[in-house]
Amino acid sequence: MTPEDAIVATADRIAELLEAGADPHTPLRGAEWTVGEAAAHLALAGKLMADIGAGEDRPYGDGTPSGLAAANRAALDLFPQRDPAVLGAEISVTARAFVAAAADRDPRQAVLTPMGPMDLSTLGSYLLTHLLGHGYDIAVALRGPHMVDRDMVALTLPFMRQAMPRAVNAGAAGHHACYLLRIGRARFAVTFADGVPTAADTPPRRPDCTIAIDPVAFLLLALGRWTAPTVMARAKVVVWGRKPWLGLRFPLLFTAP
Repeated sequence: MTPEDAIVATADRIAELLEAGADPHTPLRGAEWTVGEAAAHLALAGKLMADIGAGEDRPYGDGTPSGLAAANRAALDLFPQRDPAVLGAEISVTARAFVAAAADRDPRQAVLTPMGPMDLSTLGSYLLTHLLGHGYDIAVALRGPHMVDRDMVALTLPFMRQAMPRAVNAGAAGHHACYLLRIGRARFAVTFADGVPTAADTPPRRPDCTIAIDPVAFLLLALGRWTAPTVMARAKVVVWGRKPWLGLRFPLLFTAP
C-alpha cells in the first residue's frame, strides 16, 4: 500500500464509523474530547494539511505538545459542527485533497507544519499518523474495528522519527544512551546526547538497549493510547542489551503530540 492509498483508506474507514449512526456526545476513552469533537478536529486538521500540501502558509501552534493542544482548543471553539456524518464526509474529502495537492509537487520539497519543517513526503506520514491516532480513539469509543495495522504503522515511521526531538519531555534532561528499535521489519537507532534524541538508520555505537516491539503496540504506545505496562502485559515487547532496564524508561522520555 502506498502512503497516499493509506491516507485515503484510513480517512474512509473513519468516515464509515462516523456515518453509521454515531452519537457525537460519546466520550473518548481516557480523553476529554467526545466523538464529535475528535471528528471535528480531524476535519479541521485535514483542511490544514491539505492547504500546507498545496503550498499555503498555515501557522498552527508552536510545535510543542502543549502549544498544539492550545491551538486545537481554539480551533474547535470557532468550529461548531459536530454532526458525525457531515464530519466523516469532510475527513474523506480533505484526505483526498491532500493527496491530490501533494501529487503535483516534489515530495522532497520543504514545508512548514505544526510539528516544524519537514519535506512533503514526511508531511504525508504525519497526516496518516494523525488519522490513525484519532481514528483509533473514535473506533474504541464506538466499539468498532480500529484501522491500525502493521503495514499502516510502517508508513508512519518517517514522521515518528522526525518528531522525536519535539516530543521529548523534561524527563530526558541530561540523558545519554543509545537505543536500537526493532519495529516489525523496520530498524533504526535513537541516540540521546544530553537529553536530545537523534534518530538514524544505524546506531553510531554499540546500543545500550535494543527494543523489539510489535508495530501496532509501538504506535499506540508512542501516541499515548497504550501505556508501557499494557504493552508488557500483552507480551508485545522484548528488551535486551548492556542496559536492558533503559527499555522501561524509553517511552517515559516523550510526551505524545
